[in-house]
Amino acid sequence: MKRVIVVAAAAALAAAALASPAQAVRTTAEPAGQTEYVVLYKEGTNAADAQKAIEAAGGSIVKVNEAVGVATVTTTNNGFVAAIRGSSAIEGVARNRAIGVAPKTAKVQPGVGKANRSKAVEKEGRADAAHAKRGKKPTNEPLSDLQWDLDQIHANEAHKYERGDKRVLVGIIDTGVDGTHPDIAPNFNKALSRNFTVDIPTDADGNEVDGPCEVASCVDPVDVDGDGHGTHVASSIASPINKLGVSGVAPNVTIVNIRAGQDSGYFFLQPTVDALTYAGDIGINVVNMSYYVDPWLFNCVDNPADSPESQLEQATVIKATQRALDYAHNKGVTLVSAAGNEAMDYTKTNVDTTSPDFVSVPGRAPYPRTITPTSCKSMPGQGAHVISVSSTGVSKRKAYYSNYGNGFVDVASPGGDVYDTPDNTRDIGKATLAAYPKALAVANGEIDQNGEPTVPYVVKDCKGSTCGYYQYLQGTSMASPRAAGVAALIVSKYGRPSTRHPGRLAMDPAAVEQILLGTATPMACPNPAALTYTRHLPSGSTVTVTHTCEGGTGGNGFYGKGIVDALNAVRR
Repeated sequence: MKRVIVVAAAAALAAAALASPAQAVRTTAEPAGQTEYVVLYKEGTNAADAQKAIEAAGGSIVKVNEAVGVATVTTTNNGFVAAIRGSSAIEGVARNRAIGVAPKTAKVQPGVGKANRSKAVEKEGRADAAHAKRGKKPTNEPLSDLQWDLDQIHANEAHKYERGDKRVLVGIIDTGVDGTHPDIAPNFNKALSRNFTVDIPTDADGNEVDGPCEVASCVDPVDVDGDGHGTHVASSIASPINKLGVSGVAPNVTIVNIRAGQDSGYFFLQPTVDALTYAGDIGINVVNMSYYVDPWLFNCVDNPADSPESQLEQATVIKATQRALDYAHNKGVTLVSAAGNEAMDYTKTNVDTTSPDFVSVPGRAPYPRTITPTSCKSMPGQGAHVISVSSTGVSKRKAYYSNYGNGFVDVASPGGDVYDTPDNTRDIGKATLAAYPKALAVANGEIDQNGEPTVPYVVKDCKGSTCGYYQYLQGTSMASPRAAGVAALIVSKYGRPSTRHPGRLAMDPAAVEQILLGTATPMACPNPAALTYTRHLPSGSTVTVTHTCEGGTGGNGFYGKGIVDALNAVRR
């Protein structure tokens, strides 16, 4: 999951006639003196009545997503929230935000970098380390000997029976996808891809400033990823078998970029809702969601530490996101989400010190809150119809950073654990390897003037004069796409021609989930159930934590129903 869980992701297919007002993207930054909000209509409310209420409160409608009753609104009225919240036509209101630009120098902007580091546990695996050791002779793609994750879920064996179908569309709801990467381009559908985000330039502290965007409209093209997270995800799902680099779990399916994450790594409410409804409208079969909706890791409806406005905002995030999830699910989309990287048991009471994480807004600095599982939700991972995926390391233990919880985790999948080693010291080869945009490698100083990697977590592979770059990352963000890849294989194997979208395959998401969970390899809790993780950090310090697994082999807090198994899924 972004910060996510961060550490990388991506997606593609055909038909530009689907650009409706619900999918329109604002192409300019928020004007000075104006504030932008997402307003949620009450279900069953006449749209005209809701719009009148918005105007009466001093708001101007920028666009409306009619599928779920969500409007993007700008206003100069500082009392807009108070004025609108009492309307019988309005369910909720939340602040809409946008920040971040792609790096232009060898160093990411300090403010953005700091924010991402605080949210991206898996990036700890990127520090100095020896290059990953090459093991067995590659059996599939040139770098397949470095893809222990495919072996764990028997994907290479599954490819003898099913590699995926071009008629199956996998949507990457993430920071974008580098559709020009040579190990993604063959499966990337640019025509169907969309970008629902707006990037606004920031200063060194992450504050919005007036200035030029990387592109004139502040909206990146649909085949660009200014973060790298989405490209890693897309590659994990569907890098083709083409004698270059790596292979994805479902190497023949189609990738569609449905961008909802900014270059900065933030995922706000309006873009995520638009991305989900768009996925449903165009016939996406599976979406991967390696993120949570910012700025709240947990959305609580009545937390006493929150102001009434913050409570309203969080309730709006829950309701609007769930409406979008319901819409996509009802349209045939299988929803797969990362469980998150906070190393928390989501079924217990926790303390969140990271929210709200959008710190450039005055008065919005993070503060500690006690989080109870009955009144707080992390979205979309805890939404209805969502398959929540925890992360495993090379030994199949739950990764040290992965969230867990009996009843929260549905299934597990390899996402990497650089400390899953005999001596508990860091080994970058225990992370996962997938595609990385060359432009980012250049901007971050990770390759030299000859195109050779300068850091151990970046790998280069060439086929003739065509070269691709790949990076090691770990996180539930990496686990989720591998589960999504197995789901795509399931649709490819058992789906039927779509009646709504000619030339495509379709399959009931409930049936996909049943097969995905039912064919997973059951995993028992460790014995003893309290597993102690020891990490000897490069700094010389040692960190020790204990996580307790609850449940049995048929379902528990570490693995859910088990580790996904591509071979079992296509040969059941």
